[in-house]
Amino acid sequence: MNRSAFPPLNLRWLMPLLLALPLLVQAADPLPSWNDGPSKKAIESFVSAVTSEGSKDFVQPAERIAVFDNDGTLWSEQPMYFQVLFAFAEVKRLAPQHPEWKEQQPFKAVLEGDQKTLAASGMDGIIKIVGATHTGLSNEAFIDNAEAWLAKAVHPKSQKPFTEMVYQPMLELLAYLRANGFKTYIVSGGDVTFMRAFAEEVYGIPPEQVIGTTFVTQFQNQDGKLSILRTPKLAHNDDGPGKPESIDSIIGRRPIFAFGNSDGDLQMLQWTAAGSGKRFTGLVHHTDAKREWAYDRESKVGKLDKALDQAKAEGWTVVDMAAEWRQVFPFATATSGQ
Repeated sequence: MNRSAFPPLNLRWLMPLLLALPLLVQAADPLPSWNDGPSKKAIESFVSAVTSEGSKDFVQPAERIAVFDNDGTLWSEQPMYFQVLFAFAEVKRLAPQHPEWKEQQPFKAVLEGDQKTLAASGMDGIIKIVGATHTGLSNEAFIDNAEAWLAKAVHPKSQKPFTEMVYQPMLELLAYLRANGFKTYIVSGGDVTFMRAFAEEVYGIPPEQVIGTTFVTQFQNQDGKLSILRTPKLAHNDDGPGKPESIDSIIGRRPIFAFGNSDGDLQMLQWTAAGSGKRFTGLVHHTDAKREWAYDRESKVGKLDKALDQAKAEGWTVVDMAAEWRQVFPFATATSGQ
């Protein structure tokens, strides 16, 4: 064969194909970190039903609203809510400006690492710490503080950045829903500005689609420098019944898809399930002591009791983390949790 009779082989057309191969593989299975169990099947069945034109369950794209809790649903929440760990770190960072904290509780306990006294201070103590570290400054300054902490702090167990303590299966689920015309929101009890410091980069959820607990703010004009001041007064506690209240106020549409992990998400799930047409309500059940943590009814963080009972009674989807997730974190390998 005379090879000179053929034109030179141009390989440039192969490059787009090679780059697209990972996407093609993902398209074949948009949820590769999920085992082929009941939860994955329920999710895919629901998405297919509400996005297939001609289906009796078809939902217009504008109404495809999906809401997710954050702590314990999109990222870990043990051994303590990450925002609280941030607040503790801020107490230590700001201590030189507040010498009185050396003698004042619960700040003294934070500075001395006195876990017993800190635990005894309860929610009142946490509220004091959050108030001292989260208010009295502008939203921009607070975001800067949060971003600085997230850039250097690591989780006490994994020694990974907190922004890597996210659940790989849930990242895939967010992408899968958006690829099917859903608008994804975070609806969390966490401080809305704290979550906005990382949500877009980590989850692909822009700040206007992050809903959380808020403080009363004030517009400030100091010699032409404009800012939004965070005051110590709580404006809205976005937990429990506060979640459907903020969904109705901010989104203005009832979600058709909701995911949580604790009793704090119960009313959000109830609100979603009570709407007309086909609905999806899901819970992440932390059953994996090997790869993450196992906890539910007796936990002081992310307690899952009443919501678990209603999920079982109503036939909501309950994700058994140990059995149904091949991989928990992006940095981990795919293994069985059982």
